Amino acid sequence: MHFDFKEEYILENDVVRLQPLQATDYEKLIGFSINEPELWSFNANGPDCPENLKKYIDKALSQKERQLEYPFVVFDKVRNKIAGSTRFYNINLEAKHLEIGFTWYGKEFQGTALNKNCKFLLLEFAFEKMQMERVGFRANNLNIRSINAMKSIGCIQEGILRNFSTDSKGERIDAIVLSIIKNEWFDNVKQNLKNRI
Repeated sequence: MHFDFKEEYILENDVVRLQPLQATDYEKLIGFSINEPELWSFNANGPDCPENLKKYIDKALSQKERQLEYPFVVFDKVRNKIAGSTRFYNINLEAKHLEIGFTWYGKEFQGTALNKNCKFLLLEFAFEKMQMERVGFRANNLNIRSINAMKSIGCIQEGILRNFSTDSKGERIDAIVLSIIKNEWFDNVKQNLKNRI
């Protein structure tokens, strides 16, 4: 499959629909910025207020235009509500690797089946349609909830990037790096994840 950044890829199953982020999604996501700014406490530049949400969406769409990222809005089909956002980023079609990140969900969607279903759809698309060889993940090394979620879907820890970035308060943070590679997906990660969703 030839991946086209201008194409509208929609990934879905019975639980979730991932649809390409649009500028008009600002209105659908604004409630999270106003009511749940703590969602982005572990990382800088989160959409923790209406102004930052506008910048966040504009930057994501600009990165898509530059063919570096492909952002999605996450729609929870069980609750019939927008739940958050996620994206492919650091996309390198030539070297066949990308990362999944910028993932966040409102509090009512955390700890549900939503995340595993999202990750299954994203990984399936990355490995089976885009023909990626490696899918990477990163998180603030203090974000234990996020790290445990990544490990639970089959990610292998690769290492720590020391003093890599900042959190929402401007404090320097270490970032953990994890990944899944193509043969792991087909050997066991896909089936294990399928069994859990």
